[in-house]
Amino acid sequence: MAIRDLKDRLAGQVMFIFCLLILVLAFFIIFGIYKRAEPIFAGHSFSSLFFSSEWRPSEGKFGLLGFISGTLWVTLIAVIIAVPMSLLAAIYLTEYAHKNVRAALRPPIDLLSGISPVIFGVWGIVVVVPFVRDVIIPFADKYLKFPPFLTENYTGFSALSAGIVLSVMVFPIIVSVAIEVLDSVPREVRHVSLSLGATNWQTVKHTVLKKAAPGIIAAVILGFSRAFGETMAVLMVAGCSLQQVPHSPFDAAYPLPVFIANTYGEMMSIPLYDSAVFLAAFILLILTALFNVAGWAILIRAGKEEAYFG
Repeated sequence: MAIRDLKDRLAGQVMFIFCLLILVLAFFIIFGIYKRAEPIFAGHSFSSLFFSSEWRPSEGKFGLLGFISGTLWVTLIAVIIAVPMSLLAAIYLTEYAHKNVRAALRPPIDLLSGISPVIFGVWGIVVVVPFVRDVIIPFADKYLKFPPFLTENYTGFSALSAGIVLSVMVFPIIVSVAIEVLDSVPREVRHVSLSLGATNWQTVKHTVLKKAAPGIIAAVILGFSRAFGETMAVLMVAGCSLQQVPHSPFDAAYPLPVFIANTYGEMMSIPLYDSAVFLAAFILLILTALFNVAGWAILIRAGKEEAYFG
């Protein structure tokens, strides 16, 4: 018995050490990136780094606004497209679809999450970019003649194209988590609502979605935190203009992950060049970490409320 207890305690301690190593590794990654970025703060103000789009390393100008705004544009477009599509798909599969239909549709959705980003990028070049160039931009030029839709970029390589590709990439992640969240809502809740005369859609809208809302929000956050750092597919369709802050979804965009992948290792003889690139990496790391923490916090809180209320 003493040997079994010893083995049990030893196994627990080993698992604790490995868990601690992961936390220590995460700390050193964050600390290491920050220390490499720190030198640029000595000679540059906060506003010149974060509120300027002038990226001229040879002149000592390292404005990151264009890359930050490019990231926000692409992510916002992807959210607008992916969230309704993913939520409606999850609702259909959990509330309306026959079990055989659900069993047939789940594997292709899961398969999408395993496709290489390069494949999505190729699909974006072959399908999305021509569609934006030949259909959406001419339509906007003809019918949407106001600032958010005005552009001088008619190539199709744009924030909109990148957002569409990114929305398809995060679709299976959000759908899978949303399905699990909706399935966790007790069937009794649905039965009570239906017994009171509510239709199936009224039950979903006013009862199921209300109870599952925290988990659905977390699903969206976790999906986009994973996609936030996607590089290759976005690189292939976004246009990537160094000197441009996007003012329209049809303008070229240069998101932070693409910028880091494209420029790191170049012109390292220029003072503070690599420090500026590490600052971009640190910004991306913090944004991704905040998204993940927010998503998991919502999920944990939803789980506690479910346990409390039964």
